[in-house]
Amino acid sequence: MSAPRTISRRSRRRAFPSGLALAGTAVAFMSLYLGAGALTPLLVDYKDRFGFAPEMLNVAFAVYAAGFLVAVLVFGSLSDHIGRRPVIIGGLIVQLASNILFLTAMDVSWVIFGRIVQGLASGAATAAFTAAMVELAPERNKRVGAILGSISLTGGLALGSILAGLAIELTPAANTIIFVILIALTVLGVLVAIFAPETGKRTRGAGRSMIPRVSVPRAARREFIAAAPVVAAVWMLAGLSGGLAPNMVRSVFGIDSPFLGGLAGFVAPAVSTVIGVVFAKVASRHAMVIGIYAAIIGAAAIIGGVFAGSLTIMIIGQAIAGIAFGASFTAALQLLIPLVLPQQRAGVIAAVYVVSYAAFGLPIVIEGQLVAPLGEIPAVVCYTGVTILLALLSLIAQARIARRA
Repeated sequence: MSAPRTISRRSRRRAFPSGLALAGTAVAFMSLYLGAGALTPLLVDYKDRFGFAPEMLNVAFAVYAAGFLVAVLVFGSLSDHIGRRPVIIGGLIVQLASNILFLTAMDVSWVIFGRIVQGLASGAATAAFTAAMVELAPERNKRVGAILGSISLTGGLALGSILAGLAIELTPAANTIIFVILIALTVLGVLVAIFAPETGKRTRGAGRSMIPRVSVPRAARREFIAAAPVVAAVWMLAGLSGGLAPNMVRSVFGIDSPFLGGLAGFVAPAVSTVIGVVFAKVASRHAMVIGIYAAIIGAAAIIGGVFAGSLTIMIIGQAIAGIAFGASFTAALQLLIPLVLPQQRAGVIAAVYVVSYAAFGLPIVIEGQLVAPLGEIPAVVCYTGVTILLALLSLIAQARIARRA
């Protein structure tokens, strides 16, 4: 078998210094999730502008998860074989297409298609971006790259939501302003990718890597079964924050404020960003249990806020749900990966992503269908109540694991 091919010395001399390349790559990665976060309040604005049915808002939000999941299963390992740069550039070009679709959207079908394309871009490029940032980080502190990857993802979602909400509040041209800026950031990201050092290697097996592998080996099954319910719960709560909460600001709490809609989408990913950094040295099992309790308390507070008609209580609940996401999702991966062989890790991570994005997208579509027969408040309460039940299942399973240890 031929040796892996790396970039030439000549191309290394033309590349950006690694520090500048790392910073530029982080900004480019964040631009993917700034766009995803911006759609949190923008979907409500599109609903008003295009006059589509309320349940279509849920569909327009949820199809992002479908696009992401397909792309991450097919292209998630591709950069290990053809290098980081081509996958990153390809993802950014697809992202550019989605930005143009939103900029020129004429009706809800454009929005739905744009969301699918946006999900495909994020799913295709996320693994390559994350790996590139770790590889570009200084040898003495690779943790910097991992932290930047986490901050860029959840921080991008948070900033995109609140900045888009503010733009809608202040100007009638918010959609144009947001996507012109995102197009510029995406083009800048392509340029950074072109001139950044290629940190990956070319190896055989690119075609085989695009065949989705979803598997949970026997050694990891008990841990996976224990973690899966709370992983689903925190991703459902993330779906509530990004998909339901901005519309609830107006329809449930009677407040017509795009900024508050953006704030409702900002809180959970912002808190999750901080928790992901703070909990970096917390024992995984301890972080998992903290995350489960936070999911239960956060969901209960969201339900309490809805019944009390208090947006403040609901937002506090979302903040606690952000703690749950930041603690338990990372802990799930940290508990699972050491249990399997290196060649089995991709299949396990893929299984976690299937649970995550199925929970992120499918329940929110079902909730949209329940609004007509039940009413919006009962539908939201049912949706959020399911997350409590799922978290309780994980709490019971964690207690059993602790007893057997």
